[in-house]
This record gives sequence, C-alpha cells and structure tokens, in this order.
Amino acid sequence: MRITRAISKEITIRLIVEVLIYAVLVAAYLAVVINFLTGWLKGLFSQHPAVYAFVSIGLMILQSVGLEKLTSTLVSSNRRSRN
Repeated sequence: MRITRAISKEITIRLIVEVLIYAVLVAAYLAVVINFLTGWLKGLFSQHPAVYAFVSIGLMILQSVGLEKLTSTLVSSNRRSRN
C-alpha cells in the first residue's frame, strides 16, 4: 500500500510540473504568434482562405509537436538531475 501511494504522489507531482511547464510554453508561443504573425495571418485569411486553412493547421501541428518535444526534454532532464 505504501509503494502505491508513493508512486501515486510522485506521478502526481511530475504531472503537475509537466502541465505547468507546458502552460508556460503555450503562453510564450501564443505571445510570439500574436506579435509576429497576426498581420500576415489576417491578410492571408482575407486574400487566400484555403491557404490560410492549411497554414493554420500546419501551425497547430508544429506547435503541438514542438511543445511536446520541448516539454519531454525538460521533464526528462529534470528526472535525470534528481537521480
């Protein structure tokens, strides 16, 4: 019973840390996109809606893959430093 509780507590802490890191990275990504891509995306939306759709989907995929890789790297390096 103690082993299960210890594992559950450790997993919960790791999950919270990972979610917090991910939230900070998503906020930073959103700030970058709003600062640098808003005008270009608006123009693309009004002039070429089909291209805008593909670019938007591409940005979403890049965001999810990139942030997942970055989060995984940060979490695994954190685990290595603890061990």
